[in-house]
Amino acid sequence: MKQRLEALMYGWLSIIILLIISSLALAILLRFTSLTNPLLDNLAIIAAFIILWLSGLISGLKAKQKGWMIGLTLSLSYSLIIYLYQYLGYNQQFTLKQILYHLGFLLVAVFGAVLGVNIGGGKQENS
Repeated sequence: MKQRLEALMYGWLSIIILLIISSLALAILLRFTSLTNPLLDNLAIIAAFIILWLSGLISGLKAKQKGWMIGLTLSLSYSLIIYLYQYLGYNQQFTLKQILYHLGFLLVAVFGAVLGVNIGGGKQENS
């Protein structure tokens, strides 16, 4: 149990760090290039998918077992925080488009975590 919580913390730390880096990069691109809003939206979505995949991979490498559960927990907690921010901050529900994006985030995070467990050579444990 402790190993899974530690893996989730590593996953959340990687999400936060990668979100800050990608936000900074997108802000610099927006400031110094002639990016348009639709292109910036697409780049942000692509960055979010990559961030969740990498975070799932890192969590799976750290957990060494039950990658699907680690990826599922990581993705659902990410979606919950985004939803709470949007609902409490802007009084808006998820749209159908956002729900589909978050289902994609779920699949990507689970895939990354399962891949991380298999790359890391998951250990056998009886607990």
